Amino acid sequence: MYRLTFRKEAEFDIDACFDYYEEKREGLGHDFLLCLEEALGKLRRNPLIYQPIHKEIRRIPIRRFPYRLFYLVKHDRVIIAAVFHARKDPQAWRKRSG
Repeated sequence: MYRLTFRKEAEFDIDACFDYYEEKREGLGHDFLLCLEEALGKLRRNPLIYQPIHKEIRRIPIRRFPYRLFYLVKHDRVIIAAVFHARKDPQAWRKRSG
């Protein structure tokens, strides 16, 4: 199993997504977190299943929601760099790839 670590920016992204969906409908933010946890579970088991999209950055879709989780794999760790909307500037996540 791989260990997960979150960059502060990714934590802010997750909080913002939760708040946005809770404003839309009570409980929807919780649904987002459940789907996010499902994606994180996949990464704990086998993060290398998703191909690099830029240098070492990989991404995994979050089921039911138009978001992608961007991450790096370093030894036994998965570093969560960002959680971005699929239609957001496709280059925005690169600012966090360092």
